Amino acid sequence: MATNISTVLLNAPSEKVWNALTQPEWVKQWQYGSDLITDWKIGNEIRFRNEWEGQVFEQWGTVLEIIPNQKIKYSLFFPRPELEDKPENYFVMSYVLTEENQKTKLEIVQEDNRPGAVQEKPQDEENPILQALKALIES
Repeated sequence: MATNISTVLLNAPSEKVWNALTQPEWVKQWQYGSDLITDWKIGNEIRFRNEWEGQVFEQWGTVLEIIPNQKIKYSLFFPRPELEDKPENYFVMSYVLTEENQKTKLEIVQEDNRPGAVQEKPQDEENPILQALKALIES
């Protein structure tokens, strides 16, 4: 299994970071314009929908764990022609928030058991999506 970790230190309280991770209008601003569709109830569906060059792309899964202002965990299926929509082709995303000296450390963990999953070196603020999230939260 590949476990890929990205970490960013944000100059904001955990409540503001939480909102950026859970509120659809915020998520759209840092997740490539994706629409987030979920009620954040454990066991219920989570879906990301994005349109690019007239084509709709979707990823979907299940909300697995929610601890307000601390942790989000969900499974996700990213459709590809060679992958069936079955449990072994899902990956798990976790967002873990910890407060440190009036800042919030956000750790994003992707656990990927899919065929061809690649173990990457840990990512930090050089990652473009983390840069977009940081800019949004700290503005």
